[in-house]
Amino acid sequence: MARKTKIPLQNILFPWIDALAVTSWGILMLQYWLSGKLYLLIHPNFFGLVVGCGICLVIIGLLKMREIWQQRRRVNTSSNLQHINLFPPGWGSALLLTVAILGLMITPRVFASDTAMQLGVSDLLSSGRVQPQSFRPSIRPEDRSLVDWARTINVYPEPDSYTGQDAKVQGFVIHPPDIGEEYIFLARFVLTCCAADAYPVGLPVKLPENQKRYSPDTWLEVEGKMITETLAGKRNLTIAATSIKEIPQPRNPYSY
Repeated sequence: MARKTKIPLQNILFPWIDALAVTSWGILMLQYWLSGKLYLLIHPNFFGLVVGCGICLVIIGLLKMREIWQQRRRVNTSSNLQHINLFPPGWGSALLLTVAILGLMITPRVFASDTAMQLGVSDLLSSGRVQPQSFRPSIRPEDRSLVDWARTINVYPEPDSYTGQDAKVQGFVIHPPDIGEEYIFLARFVLTCCAADAYPVGLPVKLPENQKRYSPDTWLEVEGKMITETLAGKRNLTIAATSIKEIPQPRNPYSY
């Protein structure tokens, strides 16, 4: 009768850890896509690539698990087990598996007012980062989003040109320190590729008399008329609000 060789524990565990790490990263990509978390990380143009990679990783991981299981049933020696590794085993795979599990448990943080303040909220309207090629001159003023307004101003920067035009926009509240109590700043972040290059754009809002102050990061829908106000020593296009309504944070809080 053949002598049964004792298999080292690491030779049993490492192939499974490799397979689980690959599968978990595929599941993580697909779960972020299905749950909408992917909107917080990358531009929708890249969703197809992420989904395709996720599917491929899940398939590779499952095939590797199947291969390990079949080999495990046929052989019972550590030397043979080592031949079934598609990837070099080690603690790196354990680290990848741990990160994937944490990614499934933790929701990415949405950029908010503190990040916008750090980037310089007072210069948002004069920032050249908004893309003028996306400017749509035929759009009705009341149909423009915050990003549409920022792009319009980037092309035609004279604020008096828009006096009296209707506005209806959505965004989150910022309280810059250099504007009066009767104003808030309404902003959104623009994503061009991924969260690493996100930048804020927005407009000042003049509150109606006796209007309550909204906390930073509160999402609002503001309706009103465009006026020109001098804020922090600069002439800025400003929304004179006639209606302010609190809204929930959108499933996709970023603009493109």
